[in-house]
Amino acid sequence: MAAARIDMRLDEEIKKKAEKASELLGMKSLTEYLVKLMDEDATRVIAKHKSIMVADDIFDRFIDACKKAQKPNAALIDAVAYTKKQGIK
Repeated sequence: MAAARIDMRLDEEIKKKAEKASELLGMKSLTEYLVKLMDEDATRVIAKHKSIMVADDIFDRFIDACKKAQKPNAALIDAVAYTKKQGIK
């Protein structure tokens, strides 16, 4: 059973539309509908930000550049250190 709680206020028209959509989908409650929407959207957003799609030719150019890469310069080393210091992953 769910343990977390969200308290929110929204425009009455939005609530009415959401209740109607919930009914049309045969859901037991508005909460069930909102949880479904939040879960689906959160999953989509997270997946979108965890991966990147590139065309084959661009990927091939990237791999070629990686193979030809030289030792990192001071600016790049400083940038990496800065991101680590800031907690950026």
